[in-house]
Amino acid sequence: MRFMIIVKATADTEAGILPSQELFDAMHDYNQELARAGVLLEANGLQPSRDGWRVRYHEGRRSFTDGPFTETKELVAGYTLIQVRSREEAMEWSRRFPAPHGELLDAEIEVRRLYELDDLRVLCPASHAAA
Repeated sequence: MRFMIIVKATADTEAGILPSQELFDAMHDYNQELARAGVLLEANGLQPSRDGWRVRYHEGRRSFTDGPFTETKELVAGYTLIQVRSREEAMEWSRRFPAPHGELLDAEIEVRRLYELDDLRVLCPASHAAA
């Protein structure tokens, strides 16, 4: 099972302010633990939304909007992708995730399971019959 641990953006991350050295060290140590356990697939921070864009799909057309985007609570600042044996194991790793903006600052991470090929076969059996 693969899970994505999503770190939500803040005004600081959107301003391009990098975390403290202490937080970088804590994230490095956490990622090293994940790697030693053989569950780390990927971990990355994202640049501010001012360097990105959105594609909107409406009535068969696509339109592009350049960043920055104003609602930081709806933006992602970074993610960690892990592969574990169970939901419980993913929960345990997420409990150990360092506070993403520093121990004394409010923050929230979101953890979501990725669809696997077998999930899609169950959900859409007719479209995957040949697979």
